[in-house]
Amino acid sequence: MAINNALLVDLTGSVCAESWGSQVFSGLSGSPTFRYAASVISGRSIIVVPASQLVGGERRSRILATLPEGATLTSHRAFVDYVVREPRIAHLTGKSLRERAAELISVAHPDFRAELRREAARL
Repeated sequence: MAINNALLVDLTGSVCAESWGSQVFSGLSGSPTFRYAASVISGRSIIVVPASQLVGGERRSRILATLPEGATLTSHRAFVDYVVREPRIAHLTGKSLRERAAELISVAHPDFRAELRREAARL
């Protein structure tokens, strides 16, 4: 089992744990290797992400329709089995892209769910 954090998760389950857009926050480290191994061996690659954050007094979702331009893809969606957001869990293993989006929208911050549904339909 591997439990790692993320800065952002898109609606397919792809993870960015290094940057917010082109602004770098951390290095790659070994987390992608642990996620890959845990997913392949046990189906237990777990990503923990806060629902949102305050930036300049504005609330922003950490689950997005797509990763922002310039964001680093730290882990491919195929190696992310669960996304945990206090207190909810999105189970992604074996699901289609539509099902994954629905799971992730269900765990997103309530203020952003309608917008995420619109964006998912558009995409």
